[in-house]
Amino acid sequence: MSLAPASDYQDVFRAHERFLWGLCYRLTGSAADADDLVQETFVRAIERPPARTDMPWRPWLVRVALNLGRDLLRRRRRAGYVGPWLPAPIDTGDDASPPSFEPEIPGVGSTEGRYDLLESVTFAFLLALEALTPTQRAVLLLRDVFDYSVREVADALDLSEANVKTSHHRARHAMAAYDRERCRPTRALQARTREALDRLVACFARGDLAGVESLLSADVRGLSDGGGEFHAARKPLLGIRRVSLFYTRLAARRPAASVASRMLNGLPALVIEFGDGLEREARRIVLRVDVDDAGRVREIDSVLASRKLAAVR
Repeated sequence: MSLAPASDYQDVFRAHERFLWGLCYRLTGSAADADDLVQETFVRAIERPPARTDMPWRPWLVRVALNLGRDLLRRRRRAGYVGPWLPAPIDTGDDASPPSFEPEIPGVGSTEGRYDLLESVTFAFLLALEALTPTQRAVLLLRDVFDYSVREVADALDLSEANVKTSHHRARHAMAAYDRERCRPTRALQARTREALDRLVACFARGDLAGVESLLSADVRGLSDGGGEFHAARKPLLGIRRVSLFYTRLAARRPAASVASRMLNGLPALVIEFGDGLEREARRIVLRVDVDDAGRVREIDSVLASRKLAAVR
């Protein structure tokens, strides 16, 4: 079989790459996996293009990407994961959720969906998606983020419209806990998060355990994603005492060489560099927090795995 030269598809790639990347990132929660899925989708387009060349490219590309993505999610679940799984951080610029945002991330644009584009890349949203099956996850994203019709979703996933409606209903039910406390990255939430991070880091630097404890909510938890690559807590840390002791001792043992504030996944976060080069210790981590309405920290996430930080420059 003779293949059309890749140059013949450059306009197609340019027109659809950002949208596909945004869809694949939300589907998998991984920037590296999104890169791989988009690349494989375009390889399929070159090697086995659609039979009808007069049809729009996007529906065909979305179908291929989602099939590949659902297969990846199934493999990921079968393989398991060492320690807590966290999404891969991505830069989102200084934008905010309603009343206005134009996120500087792949998949930009506005939708009329239930969740706006910036909310749908927050850690809280991506972690909530982990409760869904791969098909439910795809259905929810297409219906409630990208505002696809039932018929469009059925075509994209090769399902009947009845199956789409059933999967969507079950996905919405599984997202009920998230929906009760939506994580909309508004300016107010961004400000509370930045203030909590600044105060937390100041306490870490002073070794102020009591100060750290005063910033945490009663049900706080800490998650560390080392992916089996680096030393990290293999189970979630629960409660004020355990979380505060873990992070205060870590800060005392490994002073940071540099700390940079970045806007990642819609909210302020810290990119921390270490200069010690200790064996099986991450040289770079992303530290982020979720805060409640009073500004107390209810979750601290540490992302260490190298593959997870591929999109953070």
